Amino acid sequence: MLPGARIQAVIELLANIIAEPRPADSTMSAYYRDRRFIGSKDRAAITTRTWRVIRTWHRLGWWIKRSGAEVNERTLVIADLMFEREHSLATIENSFSGERFMPEPLTEGELKLAKALEKQNLEHPHIPLREKTECPEWAFEKLQAGLGDGYEAEMRAMLTPAPMDLRVNLIKANRDEVFAKLKEEGLDVQLGTIAPNSIRVFGRPQIAQHPLYMNGAIEVQDEGSQMIAVVADAKPGEQVVDFCAGAGGKTLALAASMNNKGRIVATDVLEKRLEKAKLRFRRAGIHNIETRPLTSERDKWVKRQQGHFDLVLIDAPCTGTGTWRREPDKRWRTLGPQMEELVLLQRSILESAHRLVKGGGRLVYATCSLLAEENEKQVEIFLEHHKDFEPAGEYLKLTPAKNDTDGFFAAVLKRKASATPPPAEESAQESMVDE
Repeated sequence: MLPGARIQAVIELLANIIAEPRPADSTMSAYYRDRRFIGSKDRAAITTRTWRVIRTWHRLGWWIKRSGAEVNERTLVIADLMFEREHSLATIENSFSGERFMPEPLTEGELKLAKALEKQNLEHPHIPLREKTECPEWAFEKLQAGLGDGYEAEMRAMLTPAPMDLRVNLIKANRDEVFAKLKEEGLDVQLGTIAPNSIRVFGRPQIAQHPLYMNGAIEVQDEGSQMIAVVADAKPGEQVVDFCAGAGGKTLALAASMNNKGRIVATDVLEKRLEKAKLRFRRAGIHNIETRPLTSERDKWVKRQQGHFDLVLIDAPCTGTGTWRREPDKRWRTLGPQMEELVLLQRSILESAHRLVKGGGRLVYATCSLLAEENEKQVEIFLEHHKDFEPAGEYLKLTPAKNDTDGFFAAVLKRKASATPPPAEESAQESMVDE
């Protein structure tokens, strides 16, 4: 492809991402499926530039507005080209020629924008803190309050792409052997520094095609996410529920911790995700997991199983502010419920799922959020209303700047051994929800 054709592809991709209510990586995959004629080198160049625009969205927008132009897919790409010195005012019109596969010629306003940005740098001393740290308006004050003096460092740490971490499946392999094999094959790897079975891989190799991945010996999982299973500390022979199991990543980690002994029930309201998770379970050689789709967090199954489990993990749906390195498009658009709705849902999940925990058992509440409203405050409210639970140790709080992981929170709450299961009768509210 000619350079101008690559630029046009980026403009088209950004337009699709802006218009479609799904994650950017899904939109990119669909775009390339429909254009199989795009070669691997062109695809890599297009993808790199698209992600670069997405990661600098707020800063590019600040410059574009400052120059008097409208923020759209074309002006974002023009600004990116100028800041990256891929074009100068003298050359940029050549790539916007309007010829076949090329972008339409620059408008007068776009030409003015290019002129204003020539020899400028993306970083500017007068950019407001919110734009400089690529933070959406709705989260700015909340993150400042929660992160305090560490706000800017943490937000800066999330401006770069997330690393790739592997979790070694102890059912099929051990970390030292896997590490040695990957090193022998020439991969750039290092042992994880937090999670005991983690290996970090550099250079973005195609791990999904590696034999160790295909036979279930390794899984791709952020080291912070692996730590949720570590603090949950599922033991062989225990009865466990992964209440919001999703695609099953943490379920697999729990099963490995249990050495395939005992029982795990993976539940979720999204039945299709559970069906896909079954494939991962089989590949990993795990046979102590059963799946159960729920109609809602207050499904009647919860009432029937109350007080039966040693461990209940709630990996709660949340805003995902801790994953912005990995999903940078979430910084400037919201896909799904707003934070206010999510906080209510988290509370409802806690109110229902805690019933499953038996006396002496553990309830683990976790999110991939950096917001106190979804983390500490939720636990405080729960403990205030449930005196039969108490914290078991300090909360797990991982952040990109301090730990070089995604942002994660986890609280382990233990039910007092003398506690009796909640009454079998449903409250009027629960009855209405179940109906």
